[in-house]
Amino acid sequence: MSYIHFDKTQLINLKFSLDRELLRTNRAGSYASTTIITTNTRKYHGLLVVPQPLIDDYNHVLLSTIDETIIDNNFEFHTSMRMYLGGFYEPKGHKYLREFYSDPNPKLIYRMGNIMFTKEYIFALNEDRLFIKYTLDETANPVIFRLKPFLAYRNVHSLAKANTWVDTKYKEVKNGISWQMYKGYSKVTMQFSRPAKYTHVPDWYYDIQYIRELERGYESTEDLYVPGYFDIKLKKGESVVISAALEEKNPETLTAQWTAEVKKRTPRDSYLHCLTNAGDECIINYNKKSEVIAGYPWFGRWGRDTFIALPGLCLPQKDYKKFKSVTTTLVNELKDGLFPNAGHGKDVSFHSVDTSLWFFWAIQQLSLRQQKKAAIWKEYGKTMKDILAHLKYGTHFNIKIHDNGLIWAGEPGQALTWMDAIVAGKPVTPRTGYTVEVNALWYNTLLFSIELAESAEDSDFVNEWKDMPVRVKKSFIDTFWSKEKGYLADFATHDNKNWDIRPNMIFAASMPYSPLDNQMIKSVVNVVKSDLLTPRGLRSLSPKSNEYKGEYRGNQTDRDLAYHQGTVWTWLLGAFTEAYLKVYGKSGIETIETLFYGFEEVMSQAGIGSVSEVYDGDPPHKAAGAISQAWSVSELLRIKYMLDQIKGSQ
Repeated sequence: MSYIHFDKTQLINLKFSLDRELLRTNRAGSYASTTIITTNTRKYHGLLVVPQPLIDDYNHVLLSTIDETIIDNNFEFHTSMRMYLGGFYEPKGHKYLREFYSDPNPKLIYRMGNIMFTKEYIFALNEDRLFIKYTLDETANPVIFRLKPFLAYRNVHSLAKANTWVDTKYKEVKNGISWQMYKGYSKVTMQFSRPAKYTHVPDWYYDIQYIRELERGYESTEDLYVPGYFDIKLKKGESVVISAALEEKNPETLTAQWTAEVKKRTPRDSYLHCLTNAGDECIINYNKKSEVIAGYPWFGRWGRDTFIALPGLCLPQKDYKKFKSVTTTLVNELKDGLFPNAGHGKDVSFHSVDTSLWFFWAIQQLSLRQQKKAAIWKEYGKTMKDILAHLKYGTHFNIKIHDNGLIWAGEPGQALTWMDAIVAGKPVTPRTGYTVEVNALWYNTLLFSIELAESAEDSDFVNEWKDMPVRVKKSFIDTFWSKEKGYLADFATHDNKNWDIRPNMIFAASMPYSPLDNQMIKSVVNVVKSDLLTPRGLRSLSPKSNEYKGEYRGNQTDRDLAYHQGTVWTWLLGAFTEAYLKVYGKSGIETIETLFYGFEEVMSQAGIGSVSEVYDGDPPHKAAGAISQAWSVSELLRIKYMLDQIKGSQ
């Protein structure tokens, strides 16, 4: 039996099945995503979601779904399902579902009387092309598969509406048809591995509703364009492979390419293989640039997420080439000592104080694997010097090293740390001043940079910075540490200190170079474990706080208010693991293994085979946010590496 499997009772239970989503991507950021019963519940769902560079820099849903009808002796079985305005479903084809498998590609088995067929999906690795394979497993008579493509042709963040300017023409291609709803867009071409009859009857389907958008407080209904339908007759044991793509292909090769694509995949037959696949999906190469997609389905590239995720996505697999390729992309966009934190081109934003410091940490992780410090300094030393110079003399957003050696950052209306939610123009967690994780990263950055420079005999750099770590360490302890409380302040200004118990202090304990002594590290670890640790990650705020919010739900304002006020983040477990094993060594293995393997049950929840962006602070810690988040996946992969390393030293 497949590692990920659902049976009839689960599939026909809409509360169960609509909460579980599929994602398959190529290596350029295009994807197919829907629920396990192929009913779309988000505007981000679609079978062919691809970038449209002539329109904008975002993904667009071109092919939303395919409606299926099985015709046996003029009797129709409608096997699809959509939700319409008002919350009613039509048709209700999920009732014919019997089983779902996902190894290595999603497979659905349908039965209606003596007819049984299998539907499988796979997304081509190096093309914007989705393959669907139908196999008629059982039947008394040949049956007709009638397939209707539902086209959206719109940005993933918007919704389509019926209009009169859609281009209703079509073009015949070998064993298929192509359409182009609007100028500037790519054509969608559907082809069959065997001849199919196409009937052109252009029409709109109105008021299709997406329940997840409704729950999230967004506009939730759209109209989809159906240009016509295909009929293809199959006999028992016969299969047909369908291609939905931007370019025409020889249909005689579709079956062979299907087989070849399946063989390329790492099978999703274990927890670790699922994590590996999910991690691979996060690194893309688009326009000859390698980047990390922060999360599917709605995130793009984020600089901070990239540097945090890269070590787990690449280094345990010894994929140093990919690591350096992604790093080079961002290094080439460094400006005034800051990396782009979000967006591209004219939409790029540099509003982050810590992304540049995470760059040093990521390179440090590389050096710990490669042990080529002089070579690393030669490759990245110029970039590192540039960042440090801008920190020394000051850069945007009041980011500057003060006389006490600590980094100060912030200005009104800006949220410059990873706790960056803003509501009504104001940061939810205003942390202007000296923040604990930024300055823990800063101390680590200084010592790592000096270490590299010494290995490369760069005496000028060493002499310039060698006295700074002592000053930073003293100021860090004076500013953040409380012996009475036994933990670190979250941030400090010239006049006040914030003592909310947040996970940011864990980085002061986890960094390879820590400003804390062993007893302080142990105390911080124990406070974090007691107040913040859950089976799904660390809470962003202790439940003891009056500001704590235990559920991440509601409209965007409600969610933003909870985002860093108690919501659980899986990626923080990487730092917790480092700090915990630093304190407890091999005696801490059991605790970390329990955390790591506890995520195995997640593989069949929310985003199937991946790890979500966030989880509720309150039990049962339900998944929320993006269904596959790069740094959630990557830090679990890095935790596995850390466990293997410490167990290997036994």
